Parts: sequence; C-alpha cells; structure tokens
Amino acid sequence: MGVARVLVIGGGIAGTATALALHKAGLDVEVHEAHPDSAEDLGAFLTLASNGMRALAQLDASAAVTALGFPLTSMRVLDGTGAELAKTPIGEAGDPLLQYRCLRRGDLNSGLQAEASRRGIAIRHGARLASVVEDADGVTAHFADGSRAGGDLLIGADGLGSTVRNATAPAVQPLYAGQQVFYGYTRTAPLPAGDACITMIRGTGAAFGFAVSPDGETYWFARVSGDPLPAERIARGTAADWRELLVPLLRKDATPAADIVAATDQGVLVTNATEIPTGSPWRAGRTLLVGDAAHAASPATGQGASMALEDAVVLAKCLRDAPDTDAALVRYEELRRPRVEHNITVSGNISRGVPSPSPATRAAPNRPGEDEIVRLLDWQSDAWA
Repeated sequence: MGVARVLVIGGGIAGTATALALHKAGLDVEVHEAHPDSAEDLGAFLTLASNGMRALAQLDASAAVTALGFPLTSMRVLDGTGAELAKTPIGEAGDPLLQYRCLRRGDLNSGLQAEASRRGIAIRHGARLASVVEDADGVTAHFADGSRAGGDLLIGADGLGSTVRNATAPAVQPLYAGQQVFYGYTRTAPLPAGDACITMIRGTGAAFGFAVSPDGETYWFARVSGDPLPAERIARGTAADWRELLVPLLRKDATPAADIVAATDQGVLVTNATEIPTGSPWRAGRTLLVGDAAHAASPATGQGASMALEDAVVLAKCLRDAPDTDAALVRYEELRRPRVEHNITVSGNISRGVPSPSPATRAAPNRPGEDEIVRLLDWQSDAWA
C-alpha cells in the first residue's frame, strides 16, 4: 500500500507534531480533534527536554514554542532537610533552541496548532471518532456527528484514553503506576523571581518539584505514593481539598514545598500516574498509534511530550525514506519501541519506588542512546542508515 493522505486522530502535542512532520515530508495530512478548541489536560504544565526541543527544531517549529513558557538551564536537588544535594546544568543549556522549556500543556497545544494552520494543515475541531473501517482501498474514520474522512493511513494520537487504541487493541488498558500527581501555580509563594532553575525535592511524604518563571509565577508538582484517587473525588476536588491533603505531608520536611502549596488558592490539577503496558500492539493494518496512545508513561521522568515529538520526526522520516509503507511502519516500530518502553519502565519504577536495572543489565540493549537519537532526529539523515 502507498501513502498519500494521512488522517491524524487527536490534535494534542503528538497529533499536531505528527501532522507538522508528515506535511514536511510531503504528505497530505488532516487532523481531527474531539475537543471543540484544544486538547485535554489544559491546566497541567510540562517540561520539554532537549531531545524534545531538538525534534521541534527539525520540524522548523522552534519559534512557535520558544515564544511560550520559559527556559530551564539547571536543576537543583534538595533533601527533606532542605539541604542542597546537587545543582547541575541540564540538557543543552548553551543552545537557546535546545534548552529545556517549562510551559503549560494547553499553550503548547495552541502554539503547535497555530503553526500547523499557518502551514495550511487542516485541523477539524469537535470531531469525535466513533469507529475505524479499513478495506482494500484505504481506511475510513467515522465520527460521532455522522461525518467521515478517508485516507491511506490513520494515526491514533488521541492520548491515554485513545479511541483508536480501543478500536484496534481493546484488550490494552492503562495501568496505575503507583502515584497520585498534583500540578499547580501560584504568584504568592515566598520565592525569588525565576533563575531558569528547576528544583527537585526528595521529601519524606512526597516527591516535589518547582520552577519560578521570570515574572514570578511558581509552577509546581507533587507526586504522592498510595492507592489511586477515585475518579469522582478527582472530579469534585477543589484547590482547598488538595491543599488539605498535601500541606500536612509536605510540612514533615524543612523545604519550601508546603509554603508553595499553601499559597496556591486555585487552579490545582490532579490525576493518577498511569502507563501503557510494554509490549502492547501499536499497529493494525493501516492504523498506527503514536505518543501516549501507544506508550504513555508515568510523569516521573518528565519525558512524555518529548517522546511524542521524537515519534513525529521518526515516523515522517520512515514514511519519506521507505521502499514501501509496510516497511516504513515496521522500521518505525523497530526504532521507537526500545527507547519509549525503556522510558515506561524507568518512569514506572521511579513512581513505584522500585530500583531500575543498571545499564549493564537492562533488558533493552538496543535502546537508542543520546548520540543515536541525535542522528535519528536529524531531518537530513536516512531512517535506514
């Protein structure tokens, strides 16, 4: 089968980046997003690591993202007493295009979607997928409003609760990774203005991290081990509820964490850390899963968005350079699965408090290292080289 037209289901980070990459590779691509304006998890923030920023640079999308959020060039680690254990540069701090970046997920979605629209890529909002039908001529997406769209390949980039995955691999269900995760923002925390440093705290009751923007807004997260929070409690919880839960845990330590949370009077987002089991199928005929739909990991390593951006570049290159589409999709999975499943394992181990295997004993010896991923993300390199 040949590919000329691609349907992307999901207009979040993975879906929009994939559309940008496929468009750059010369394919006709259209994005269908279920939400009326942007994707879900609008309140959470994230950090894009240097590998994610490198992927954006290969898509000529750096400017769309460096206009958002703020850079992070160092990381500080504190213990529960408030003592500094380490402070070190992170990523490729010397290159403004490759510096870590802290920003709201919703802003990143909007920025990437605006860039896609600027390039003439169609993004249809309010298009909720109902079913996928494949035949000898292609694949057709049927939507809840009765409309349909056809193409040669359908990309499921619709996140953790993927409708595409439920249609193609219904036995695969996300698993709880052992931690409740909280995100918040405050402008009244007793902290100095940002210095491009993210602080990680190894607390006794929670793992905590924060960064302060140049204009004085503190972005923070907390990861708390325990049973998953019921969906009803998450839906009904208020900022006051989450402060009441978190502050006593954080007061056990002599760190800024408790005061930061106590100063947060609204806008707290809560979720359960979740992952897709390794070895889950990504492909069914003319349908392929990418991003969190394929390989969601707990947020402990902070690599979810960056891995999705890597997916976009590598998939587009495989389709661009392939002798045929089937070979391209096989090659894509060969290149991506070891790396992203290593991330699932390591991140899940952190969330569960389980030591990860040493490099010498890891079960994925072919996981691309940093030098290899730099080569794979280079738009000019051949995906078969």
